[in-house]
Amino acid sequence: MGQTATRTLRADAERSVRAILEAAERVLAEDPGASMEQIAAAAGVARTTIHRRFANRQALVETLAASAARQLAQAVEDGRPDTAPPLVAMHRITANVLEVKSAWAFALELPADPDSEAAVLHQDIARRCIAVLERARADKLIDEAADLDWVRRVYYALLRESLQDNAAAADPDALAARIIDTLLHGAGPRA
Repeated sequence: MGQTATRTLRADAERSVRAILEAAERVLAEDPGASMEQIAAAAGVARTTIHRRFANRQALVETLAASAARQLAQAVEDGRPDTAPPLVAMHRITANVLEVKSAWAFALELPADPDSEAAVLHQDIARRCIAVLERARADKLIDEAADLDWVRRVYYALLRESLQDNAAAADPDALAARIIDTLLHGAGPRA
């Protein structure tokens, strides 16, 4: 088999896996007990294809969680957390994360085994979040006495709440501005 044929097979396999994961997100969000066969049907692949790619339902769910966590980590990285000015990084990261979370809400809410790839990625994302908040505190955007782990948890809650109603129709940039404004200024009157 030539190199072109091998690349074509790999590309086909990647498309197949991507279709399965996208279908799994949709189907499992509606029915967490859905079968592999239901997911295969939604993905437009044969039942044997899904079983060839994933040994069992748990392997599919773990792959789904890891894939969504990788996309979330990339969304954070694309916001340039280490190099953009803190306020710019916070806005970019928030808009990026909102887009990923709205597309992969089911997968990102799955409880992860502490040793799983998804859990490791979520821990790294939390660490990166704290680093951006430290940079924001150094720029006097956050009070120097603020507990940054608490600020991170409040930020996560704002993200979650903002996606509750009509997330697909919401403008990520407008929501990001609202989240960052609420995080940094609260709901009190402006000075």
